Amino acid sequence: MESRRFMERAIELSKQSMAAGGGPFGAVIVRDGKIIGEGTNNVTPHNDPTAHAEVEAIRNACRALETFDLSGSAIFTSCEPCPMCLSAIWWARIGKIYFSNTKEDAADAGFDDAAIYCEISKKLNERTLPIEQLYCKTSSEVFRQWQSCEGKTAY
Repeated sequence: MESRRFMERAIELSKQSMAAGGGPFGAVIVRDGKIIGEGTNNVTPHNDPTAHAEVEAIRNACRALETFDLSGSAIFTSCEPCPMCLSAIWWARIGKIYFSNTKEDAADAGFDDAAIYCEISKKLNERTLPIEQLYCKTSSEVFRQWQSCEGKTAY
């Protein structure tokens, strides 16, 4: 089965990531039966908290295809995506997610995202991390300019 082959590649990448000093995560993006991007977890090697395997795979696929729109593709990831990666997958317009380990498996291995899932569902004033709107009139002007901008690339 072709899907299993792509998942096995994502798992192989997770092993390579650990061998290179990264976390145990790998991801592969596929379109039309071909791998268009791969990623490993580079959080610690690159000192970049956003360098999760899924995000790295998205960056690599977008560079390879010279587009920010990965419609028509699927992502195979060694673990259920965290909230950040899930958001990136949505923004990239990837059509389907396949994962192997669950978020509970990740938590058992020391990668617990439960607090983040809980925080996003709370009202702003109830969150643990303080968040406050600091409105400036000029910010609304920028959005109005964007709305009337000719030749913009919508995303």
